[in-house]
Amino acid sequence: MFTSLGLILFFALFLYANNNIITINKEEIHLKDLPEDFDGMRIVHLSDLHDAAFGERQNRLLKKVRNAEPDFIFFTGDLVDRNRYRLENSLHLIDGLLEIAPVYYVTGNHEISANKVEDITEILEERGVIVLRNHVQLIKKGNSTIAIGGIDDPLMRISELEDEKTITSTNIEKAFTGIPEGTFALLLSHRPEQMEAYVEKEMNVVFSGHAHGGQVRIPLVGGLVAPGQGLFPKYTSGIYSAGETHMVVNRGLGNSLFPFRIFNFPEVIVVTLKN
Repeated sequence: MFTSLGLILFFALFLYANNNIITINKEEIHLKDLPEDFDGMRIVHLSDLHDAAFGERQNRLLKKVRNAEPDFIFFTGDLVDRNRYRLENSLHLIDGLLEIAPVYYVTGNHEISANKVEDITEILEERGVIVLRNHVQLIKKGNSTIAIGGIDDPLMRISELEDEKTITSTNIEKAFTGIPEGTFALLLSHRPEQMEAYVEKEMNVVFSGHAHGGQVRIPLVGGLVAPGQGLFPKYTSGIYSAGETHMVVNRGLGNSLFPFRIFNFPEVIVVTLKN
């Protein structure tokens, strides 16, 4: 009996830790085309909150972000979850983030499937979040300029009967129309499985989420399953490079249909861009 109770307690603590202890992963990306004025630019990358809570008014998560001292904060979709939709809980995080650094946001599939895109983006913009819906903001520093672009999740246009890669590519084209050729480009996009489109469109650095780290991570193997990629997905965590494109994939913070993260702690990524 005591052995059974001990096992139950162990697994309860194991699951609690895997779903509540926030990890900080620091990455440096060295880029030959990064303008020197932006050398050392620090970005906190968050994704897939799914209405999860980390302390009162998200104070544990906000402390981690604040300690990273970012120049910018990128949030790459699924701020909410369509199955439980507690926007106010997620807005506690947004309000705290805005006190730390400029916040850039793109939609994920859950905002769209909850049919709340317009409501959410309007509320975020009223608070001061820079919502990127197939457009770009130019950032100037010294004599240099970079472009921070963001695209809607392809689910937004799936009724057009185009495949998701085509939608992703046309969204990027729309976002970067009129931007001078050769401008250093950062892209926020929810879907990591669209890496081929990002490479073809010559994005320098892409920030993505969606895969939840594979939800269950198998030590020495990687993620088990991810939406849009299936079993043993290719893009779940860390940095992937092809050509001149580097993609940062965040494992996310919360859960959706499957309620537990296993060997897959909630993640904050701190990315430093180096010339």
